[in-house]
Amino acid sequence: MTNCVLCKDELKPEEGQLIWRGDDCRIILVNDPDLPGFCRVIWNRHVAEMTDLSYGEREHLMALVFAVEEAVRHVMHPDKLNIAALGNMVPHIHWHVIPRYKDDAFFPGSAWSQRIQEAPVNKIAERKQLADQLPASIKAAIAALS
Repeated sequence: MTNCVLCKDELKPEEGQLIWRGDDCRIILVNDPDLPGFCRVIWNRHVAEMTDLSYGEREHLMALVFAVEEAVRHVMHPDKLNIAALGNMVPHIHWHVIPRYKDDAFFPGSAWSQRIQEAPVNKIAERKQLADQLPASIKAAIAALS
């Protein structure tokens, strides 16, 4: 699909950082100033629904999602971790892995809800520093899958 934003291979710096890419999936550290550590696991081919994948492809994708979750929990120490696959706006299989904190801008709502508070600036800065460790941690978690 030519107009799908997740089908494109190029990633602008303001969109985030490519952490890992395999034959079927890629992992992005999303550049979200309110939610440091927010990652996205994206299926490379344009596929809209999980049931369009084979059982093996589903298992592979979910193993990657869980590896990212584990790495994010280990590095970021969130109060809660959200995993979501919506696709309403972008019907291309992708999973969001989002560390959440009781003092983040949207808590207790979803990451897409209305901002309800201002997160402490010092906490955001600390979390951005932690997020810098995610690429190595995620790569190690994926290597452990083999």
